[in-house]
Amino acid sequence: MLYSLAEYLSHFHSGFNLFGYLTMRSILGVLTALLISLVIGPSMIRYLSSYNIGQSVRNDGPKSHFSKAGTPTMGGALILVAIVVSTLLWSDLSSRFVWIVLFVTIGFGAIGWVDDYKKIVHRNSKGLIGRWKYFWQSLIGLAAALILFNTAQFPIETQLIVPFVKDILIDLGWMYVVLTYFVIVGCSNAVNLTDGLDGLAILPTVLVGGALGIFAYLTGNYNFSVYLGIPYVPGVGEMVVFCGAIVGAGFGFLWFNTYPAQVFMGDVGALALGAALGVVAVIVRQELVLFIMGGIFVVETMSVVLQVASFKLTGRRIFRMAPLHHHFELKGWPEPRIIVRFWIITVVLVLIGLASLKVR
Repeated sequence: MLYSLAEYLSHFHSGFNLFGYLTMRSILGVLTALLISLVIGPSMIRYLSSYNIGQSVRNDGPKSHFSKAGTPTMGGALILVAIVVSTLLWSDLSSRFVWIVLFVTIGFGAIGWVDDYKKIVHRNSKGLIGRWKYFWQSLIGLAAALILFNTAQFPIETQLIVPFVKDILIDLGWMYVVLTYFVIVGCSNAVNLTDGLDGLAILPTVLVGGALGIFAYLTGNYNFSVYLGIPYVPGVGEMVVFCGAIVGAGFGFLWFNTYPAQVFMGDVGALALGAALGVVAVIVRQELVLFIMGGIFVVETMSVVLQVASFKLTGRRIFRMAPLHHHFELKGWPEPRIIVRFWIITVVLVLIGLASLKVR
């Protein structure tokens, strides 16, 4: 909105051309989302507390979590508001990619909101029935995949880029739809599984989102893509503003979510953020790099898969409890130690992912 206004005003004063630069708009996107989170955050926490919108805790979970019962949840709505408003203000709204990422983010956020609402009203930590949650996730994920496939304007938009290898592009055809679907839905659930400790999921989301913003900027800039020897994908540079909004909103939320948390993001935030990372990775053609940079999300998900499979097949558990962060809790690790170490691992993985820009 403000981008369009500035573009119009630039006809009368050249100073407004500043707002046409993608770098400037991405910075403003970060700052706007951060400011919205910090300003609205305290009021939202008070509102959630006054209506007893508090976290319910699993009876079979770590005993250290019992004290968290009643902590305000659904704080992810704050993140969504900050991301959406910031994106609408500073993005080029003529870009189809902007509307696709907003559709996916808001859609998965709505699923999470229903899930959180059921948990709060019925005081049941299970929330929305699994098959219905997966049905709506699949519907939105598949719709986004089909839209991206059918609106693709260049071959590179549906080709798979192999990181660390030069000039290998795999034509996916209709498999692009399948891959996109699994990346969006899988990433959404992976972030949701990771969101079990104070601040554990939000900072890795910020780090990965920021790194994807770098990929978007370089991939969408012809000169940089030629210099780095990476495929040029026209139009994806606009994702920098959206990724900047994720970073700003995430840091703003972390202000209140850091240990000991004043508010939890709930499924409304975790499902939306995971899906947002997934769809951006697809648009900038970095699905495999997302797998690397989001390694913490992958490991957390695999720990659940292995735990369930092992118990069903052998009757034995591999971990004391899944997801993996609960295993370390039951081993006696303090919560802050687990959180910070997972953050450090994410920093390393993000740097490895960014190295794929040059190491080819």
